[in-house]
Amino acid sequence: MPNTPATQQTRLTDWLIFLAVPFFFASNVVFGRGVVGEVSPFIAAFIRWMGSTLIIAPFMIADWRNCLAFVRHKTLLWLVLGILGMGICGGVVYWGLTMTTAANGTLIYTTSSLFIILFQRIFQGRPIRKLEVAGMIIAFAGVAAIVLKGDISALRHMNFNIGDFAILTAAIAFAIYSVLLRDPAARQMVSFSLFGLIAFSGALVLLPPAALELAQGGMLPATPVAWAKIGGIILFASLLAFYCFTHTVRVFGPATAGITLYMMPPVSILMATVFLGESFETYHAIGIVLVTGGVIIATAPIGKGR
Repeated sequence: MPNTPATQQTRLTDWLIFLAVPFFFASNVVFGRGVVGEVSPFIAAFIRWMGSTLIIAPFMIADWRNCLAFVRHKTLLWLVLGILGMGICGGVVYWGLTMTTAANGTLIYTTSSLFIILFQRIFQGRPIRKLEVAGMIIAFAGVAAIVLKGDISALRHMNFNIGDFAILTAAIAFAIYSVLLRDPAARQMVSFSLFGLIAFSGALVLLPPAALELAQGGMLPATPVAWAKIGGIILFASLLAFYCFTHTVRVFGPATAGITLYMMPPVSILMATVFLGESFETYHAIGIVLVTGGVIIATAPIGKGR
């Protein structure tokens, strides 16, 4: 993927796409919270990724030789990417959102960037800078403020929301997923082909829990509104989020594109307040400042020396 830096020829459309990225990514948590009570979590995740696969299928068919070679030679990687990126970051996230808010979910999920730093150190021997350590401490303080809802006494009584921990688990899974995407075989694939293959892998691994959920009385989308929300997840949180982020990387470069992910916490809370009627609490403001500030400090390009 070419990484073309921003130039004077950058169009207004490019900047609009840049600003759209955090809205599309944040829409996953908002739509996911919105389907609570209408569609069961693993069923929703399965429909999301099977729908995405069907839409991207023409790109995979056109690139079928490379797709088949990747699945044959990297079967384990293909399945693990589906389990981590689409299974845990799909079904587990939606399940967690049945017990926590969209605002909490996105703020906690932002810490995935910090886990990427940690896992690169553990598995790839990449040194961790002092700024990264400081950023991780600050961001995790923000997560603690969110999980404890600003009440330190909850730590003594272990009064935690399991939904918050489900989202934290997904953040860790996404970090591992991101590190695995650096595999040479994955990086050689055409972007849309790779995304389609991983979406299909995710649909396959989500099929058993979705079928079990359905057998136990799980809910399918039964109303036009429910189907519209699922369609929003597929269109905005999956296809457009991926396309816009890829476009932003190509136009502005990866470092600038990464800033869009730091914009997710305030955007998600705004969207949750406007579309879901969630209340804005003081601990949300503290979480925004600490999590976003910590991630920015930890990923600052100054002195990385890579």
